[in-house]
Parts: sequence; structure tokens; C-alpha cells
Amino acid sequence: MNEKSFKVLEFYKIKELLVNKAESQLGKELAGEIEPLTDINEIEILQQETDEALTLLIKRGTPPLYGINSISIEIKRVEIGGALSPAGLLKISDSLRVSRGLKSYIKETKEDKLSNYPIVEGLIEGLSVFKNIEDEINNAIINEQEISDNASSTLRNIRRQIVSKNDAIKDKLNSIISSQNNKKFLQDSLVTMREGRYVIPVKQENRSSVPGLIHDMSASGATVFIEPMAVVELNNQLRELEVKEREEIERILVELSNLVALESSKIANNENILRKLDFIFAKGKLALELNATRPKLNDKGYINIKKGRHPLLNTKKVVPTNVYIGKDFNSLIITGPNTGGKTVTLKTVGLFTLMAQSGLHIPADYNSDIAVFNQIFADIGDEQSIEQSLSTFSSHMTNIVDILNKVEYNSLVLFDELGAGTDPTEGAALAMSILDHLLKMDVRTIATTHYSQLKIYALTTEKVRNASVEFDVETLSPTYRLLIGVPGKSNAFEISKRLGLQSYIIDYARDLISKENIEFEDVLQAIEHDRRIIEEDKAETSRLKLEIESLKQTLSSEKEKTKDMREKILQKAREEARVLLKEAKEEADLIVGELRNISSDIEKDRNKRIQEAQGMLKDKLNEVEKSLSKNILNVKSKKPPKNLKVGETVEVLTLNQVGTVLSSPDEKGNLEVQIGIMKVNVHISTLRRTQNEDNEKSTFKAKKIVSNKSKMIKNEIDLRGKTIEEGILDIDKYLDDSYIAGLKEVFIIHGKGTGALRDGVKNYLRGHKHVKSYRSGKYGEGGDGVTVVEIK
Repeated sequence: MNEKSFKVLEFYKIKELLVNKAESQLGKELAGEIEPLTDINEIEILQQETDEALTLLIKRGTPPLYGINSISIEIKRVEIGGALSPAGLLKISDSLRVSRGLKSYIKETKEDKLSNYPIVEGLIEGLSVFKNIEDEINNAIINEQEISDNASSTLRNIRRQIVSKNDAIKDKLNSIISSQNNKKFLQDSLVTMREGRYVIPVKQENRSSVPGLIHDMSASGATVFIEPMAVVELNNQLRELEVKEREEIERILVELSNLVALESSKIANNENILRKLDFIFAKGKLALELNATRPKLNDKGYINIKKGRHPLLNTKKVVPTNVYIGKDFNSLIITGPNTGGKTVTLKTVGLFTLMAQSGLHIPADYNSDIAVFNQIFADIGDEQSIEQSLSTFSSHMTNIVDILNKVEYNSLVLFDELGAGTDPTEGAALAMSILDHLLKMDVRTIATTHYSQLKIYALTTEKVRNASVEFDVETLSPTYRLLIGVPGKSNAFEISKRLGLQSYIIDYARDLISKENIEFEDVLQAIEHDRRIIEEDKAETSRLKLEIESLKQTLSSEKEKTKDMREKILQKAREEARVLLKEAKEEADLIVGELRNISSDIEKDRNKRIQEAQGMLKDKLNEVEKSLSKNILNVKSKKPPKNLKVGETVEVLTLNQVGTVLSSPDEKGNLEVQIGIMKVNVHISTLRRTQNEDNEKSTFKAKKIVSNKSKMIKNEIDLRGKTIEEGILDIDKYLDDSYIAGLKEVFIIHGKGTGALRDGVKNYLRGHKHVKSYRSGKYGEGGDGVTVVEIK
């Protein structure tokens, strides 16, 4: 790879972004060494690493990587029998903590069968966890300078003795300095330390009056610091205890270092794995920040960048660009105004290629194609001047010569303002010659230019395609959109006219240029106009297609919902009917049992008749149940009852049951009948009036049902957690029960949530026959989470 191209394409800035994403110095060093590869299989592995890290960051959050340190020096030290300092042991502990944390981090992903992170999981699987060593270090060491009392019972005992000895010395010295006889000899009534021993400040002239050891003298010589003989022995004992403390600390550090030495090879291996993991997750973090995706790699020289955004530009302001090359054509010539985005397009293509070949995701839409090249060359000038001098041309030509001497098959070459800086005719000729040379070598080439001759060259040369950066003449500004297949049109006359230049000057200018050039520019203008119309029609077609598809999906969904609701309603009716029949069978068995008990003393032929009657009754009930499973609405009365009123008793022929009329027939002849505990909707043609005796019994039974309903039913129903269809089924039965029980106001609890269930409930209540009015709950009633219903 060409180092100069790295600089021109600003690849080093991308490396800086990557380095900053690493948590540890180890990861930063590895990120700083990243380079583009040329083996597509190796690159795919690097891309897989980044993809796994990005997915884990999105699903599981940031992994616990803080605390990764270089521990190679510490490992070498323990392997040769040396003892580590508290700081060194803490670094070992941090490394073990990170390893253990990563094990927990990846544990849940293994339980998810849909997740697949072979590279990251494999690396974490290779980490060794030593919780005992980690705990021993953390229990013994508080920080880099302090050892905990919990390190050993011996250390705790020594430190207690040191505290006790310090207190005894201070007490003795305080008694000395507070004595009236000694105060006249002291410079100050305080206790201080010299050379680790407790002393008192004595006036020079009174040094002989205070027996003890002189340890220091003030700078002026007026004060001497004396250790009184009364505390010399205590100080000696304190120093001995301090020596014992140091010896015990050294022993503890040696013991902990030996624990590390026993597992030194595995702990050292952890460092290598953690370095790699930090680097991989740095790639994932960069991809997340740039909203980047994994490119599709190929070795066919095909590039197709979809909505690419240069990673170093402001993501909120940059205009995405679409660029493709390498399939139908190998050379792309981009024309357009200055500051129109031509140079950015070149840099985007080159930088995306370098990033992809380095294993980094690119900030573009999914399934963007990036080719793997052996070489990438770029001649892009950062400074663009109106006055092009010979030195500028020479500088560009030097780069171009160097590129042409090194370029080989399977290379990507990027030229900015090819041929500029010299006579236009000569510059255009040189540019066409260079492009033709690279085209014959089958090299992928993208070049920007202002020369009209190159537009014609691209139109007339196979495997070469024009492209332009769109310019809005109305606003006098570029749109930064790249239009492949359309050469850029010169907008000098239009821009001058918009800026107020007199028309006769523009007309005279038109006369000065050749007729062919004018016609060529007119053709370009017509092509651009047609292209815009086609794009608008295409966008409208796509919009209508998506709208139709959405409507089809909605219709299909509603159809399925209606079918499911119908099946649920029918199934519920069948189940309730079977429950009713089951209860009837149980009542029949109970009656027969009672009859048997009453007639226990009656002759055997009477019992035989009872058994026959029981058999006939069960056969009839079984026939009804079988008919229900086939069709519960297939029996009709020959003479449908007329003028039915609420409260009358009727026989429901479809169920072979007697019930009470709950509502008058509607215009289609449908009405509601209460049969025991079940309410059914039937047609008047399936009913027949019963005899008076049956009427009285049914009326009594209906009154009993109403009485039971009024005792059992509550004035509220909770639908939270249910779907709209489930909620409507529950509301329907609840409103009927409430109506039968005579409730005037009930509360439907549906919660707030997304509001879908609330809206479904209110839509259903709007046409319900038992509902007089409804409203949202007030403050204290549940607010928007409750609908209050007034029953008719």
C-alpha cells in the first residue's frame, strides 16, 4: 500500500479515532498498528470480528474492559522467584477481574440459540479465571501503598501492639511536658518526631537538665530535640514492632506472588487475549459511533457504495453519496462545480476501501460492495487555487508519474483535477492519454475534471462513464448528489444571469463559443431535465407500490382477525352449550337417583321402568350434543311465535332448551334469550312458545338467575394485558350480565399503554345496545386508563 495515499485519504485520522475507542494501552497499541490487508479471506475474519463486537455492544452493552494492564514485567518477576509490590499485585488482580467479568458478559449470549459470536466467544473461552488469587490479593491490599490488617492475623496483632505502644509513649511524653518542673526547660509544650522516634523540644541552655538522647537541633541552635530516657526503651520496642510489621508485609507479598507464579503462564495468556478483545471492541465502538455497516467484499474490482458518508465530516450535515464502478465500466470521470463535492467523493471511495481492507465497517447503507485491491493510489490536492501555476502542474505530474510507474493489475487510482494547471488543450489530451493507459491495464480509475473534452471522451469510449455533481441553478449552490451516467453541464451562463449580468453580454459570450459546444451543453441540459423527471416518476411509483403493499398487508391482517374472531365466538357458543348439557345430564342423574331412593321398596318392574326412562333421557341429550357439534343453528320452527315480548318463555329448538326472552326481535328477526346461566343470540324462526306451567317455571328460573347475577357481579372489569379481540368478548358478556343484574354504571379498566385497547373498547361501546353513554374516567377514577359506562 502507498503511504502517501494513506496521508492524502486521511486514513491516519481514522486510526486515531480507533485508538481513542480502546480502553487500555495494550488495545491502543494494537489499534495503532492497523493496516489494510490484501487477502480477502483474512479481511473477512477481521470484518467478522468487528461485526460480532458491534452486535454485542447493541444487544449486551459495553463489556467490562476497564482495568486491562500490561503485566508482562510482573509475570517475569514472579517466574524467577521475585516478590511483587502492592501495585504489581493490584495490576494482576485487575487483569483477573476483567477476565472474570468478560466470562459473565458472554454467558447469557451462549444461552441464546439465535446468537452466534464464534470469534469473541472463542477468545473469552480461552481466558482463565482465578477467583481465589483475585480475592486473596484484594483482601490483603488496600491500595498501592497500604496493606490491609486482614492480610494476616500476625499483621493485625503487630499493628495493635504498635498502636498500644504509640499511645503509651505519647502518654509518657505528655506527662513529662505537662509537669511544672519541666515546662521551664522546654521551648514548646509539644511532642514531635525525629528519625522515627518521639522527642520533645528543649531549650539549648537547659539541655543538661533533661536527661535523654539528642536526635536533632534547630537551624538557629536555640532548640535541641531530646528523647527522654523514660521513653527510650518504649521507642526501642516500637521500632522493633515496626521492623516486625515490615517483615510480615514482605512475607505476605511473597506468599501472594507465589500464588501468581503457580498460574503465571495462564495469567500471561490472559493479557494477550484481553489485548485482542479490547482492540476488537474498539472496532465495534467505532462502527457504532459512525453508524457503520459491514461491507460485502469481492475480488472482482466491483465497488457499489450506497448512501456513503465521509467518516470525518459532520454526520448531521454530510450529504450521502452513491458511487459504483467496476461492473459495466472501469473508469469514472466526474465533472461539476467547485465545492460541489467531487473531491469528497474521491476521498470517500478511497477511504472506505482502506477501512474495509483493514477490517473496519464503513458508514454506508447495508450491503454496500467494496473491492479488495492490491494497491490504492491517490493524487488529491487539498489546496485549490484559481490561478494554476506551472509548479502546481509539475507537482501533480510528479505524483502521476510515480503512480504510473508503480501501478499494477487490481489497483484503484484516484485523480483530482486530472490535467489541470496547464494549457486546457494539452491538459485534456494528457488526461485522456493517462486514462486510456489505465483503462487498457484494467485498473479501476476515478478522476475529476473541468474539461469538456473528457466528457466527450467518456461518452465515446467503452468502459468509461461520465458522472457529475448536481448543481441547483435556482439557489446557486451544489446539492452534493453524484449523478452517474450524466456529464456535468457548465452553468457559467445561468449563474451569471441569476447574479444580474446583462443579457446582451451573455448573448455575446454565446456567440464567441463554437456552435458545437453550445449544442453539446444544450444536450446535457436536456438529459438533466429528462433525468429529473424520470427520478421523480420513479420515486412516485416506489411510493405508490409501498402504499399498495401496506394496504394489502393491512387488509390481509384484518381478514385474519375477523376469521379468528368468528371462530372464537362460535367455539365459545359451542363450549357454553356443552356446559349446559353437561349440567342437564348431571341434574337428570340426580333426579333418577332420588327416584330410586324413594322407590327402593317398590317392586322390581318399577325400577326397570325408571332405568328405561333414564336411558331414553340420556339418549336424547346425547343426540342434542351431537347436533351441536355439527351445526347449532340448523333447526327452525314451523310457526315462529308472533308479538314476542321481553320476559316470555320460549323453547329454543336449536338447543332443545327453554329460556326467557331478553330483547324484542330486531328488523332481521334476531333476539336474545337467557337459558340458565347462558345468554344466546337466536333467530325468531328457531323459537316456539311454551305452556303456562313451563312459563311460570322459566320465569321463576330467570328471576333466580337475575338475583344471582346481581349478587355476584362487580361494577368493574379489568382488561389489562388482553388483546382487543379478547377484551371485546369479555366486555360483551360483562355488559349483558350487568344489564341483567340491573347495574346502572360500570367501570372498564383497560390501562393507558399505547392506547390501542382503550380505542378498541370505546369503538365497541359506541354501538352496543345496552350502553346509554360512556366517558373517560375522572381524576380519582383512573383517568384515561378507565372508561365509565352508563347502562340503559
